[in-house]
Amino acid sequence: MDPASSTTSRLVIRAETKIGKIDGAAWDRLDHGPSPFLRHGFLRALEDSGSIGSRAGWNPVYLLAEEAGVGLVGAVATFIKVHSYGEYIFDWSWASAADRAGVEYYPKLVIAAPITPATGRRVLLAPGADADAVTAGLCAGVREVADQAGCSSIHWLFCTADEQARLATLGFHPRASFQFHWHNRGWSTWDDFLAAMASRKRKQLRKERARVHAAIDGLRWVPGRELTPVQLDALDRWYRTTTDHHGGHDYLQPGFFHRVAETMPDQMLIAEVAADGGPIAGALFFETAGGLYGRYWGTDRPIELLHFETAYYAAIERCIERGTPLFEAGAQGEHKLLRGFVPTATFSAHWIRHPDLHRAITSFCSREAIGVAKQMAELAEHAPYRREAPGAAGDSTAAPDDEPGG
Repeated sequence: MDPASSTTSRLVIRAETKIGKIDGAAWDRLDHGPSPFLRHGFLRALEDSGSIGSRAGWNPVYLLAEEAGVGLVGAVATFIKVHSYGEYIFDWSWASAADRAGVEYYPKLVIAAPITPATGRRVLLAPGADADAVTAGLCAGVREVADQAGCSSIHWLFCTADEQARLATLGFHPRASFQFHWHNRGWSTWDDFLAAMASRKRKQLRKERARVHAAIDGLRWVPGRELTPVQLDALDRWYRTTTDHHGGHDYLQPGFFHRVAETMPDQMLIAEVAADGGPIAGALFFETAGGLYGRYWGTDRPIELLHFETAYYAAIERCIERGTPLFEAGAQGEHKLLRGFVPTATFSAHWIRHPDLHRAITSFCSREAIGVAKQMAELAEHAPYRREAPGAAGDSTAAPDDEPGG
């Protein structure tokens, strides 16, 4: 797509292939919602470390909507892909069906936060911008990128509910999925949170934390600005240890953690666990006023239940103390249910170029949505909360995937 290849009235859509060529302050002034994973600094760290780019199979094309006399009013981060790794709303079966039908499925175009299964705005809009007009202009640009790259399909992953509805009017078919999220019900303390649970579940969480606390010296939160090179090296080691031991993919290349500590020091933090006088484990988080997002965890020493303390319980307690409304702990799933997370809808929207494949996939998505709704309702019945307690019913307003540390 040429840099000014599309113009709608006063709206000009242009493309860049490097986030470093885009003014970071202007990009970050757009409305990202609570999620930090399309912030300029996060994308810059991914690019600079080689975690996205041609070798990683995530070729970025950043679309910028600019209005005369106003400047940047919207943007979309798109990625031309030749595989389906690192997406977490997976379409492997679609690619297989296309192959059996003799249809080339790759390359495809993905609009997502790379390697990050967290809900967030995919159409970034300036405050006060005409959402319908800017979205329509950017979607036309997205189609043009797909046409020029010969993409078989377009996939908006982990978008918001309102974006999914708007995209449906522009020809993108909705798909239903869900994760397990923790929602703050206004609890004042950890004990208040436990009091909302059924007695047996409350006792189990207390026992789990007590066993972990007896085995460690303590856990502390270290902000990104205070992280040392030694701590960042340890985080990288823990990340690769976890992916190696659990058969995951080490999508994040060496240097990513050091770089993101430079580009996003105010959002990045680590829960660091110490034992015998030194750090033995840790988990990476990103924090905004609207949410806490758990990413990866690892340890040098296997301690039973330490994962739950480091990746879940300490983070829930932090959210309660700070009044943070949402905690997303990554993909994977049902083990979170016992620990206060509830099934929460996630959203995507899809366009398939081949008409027969399009019909088959949209039919599949319609059937899948019925099953997803049924599964969410059944899981919500097994939430740990007392029936009369706030949060007991789960949040179906807002399908488990696999991610190390999730």
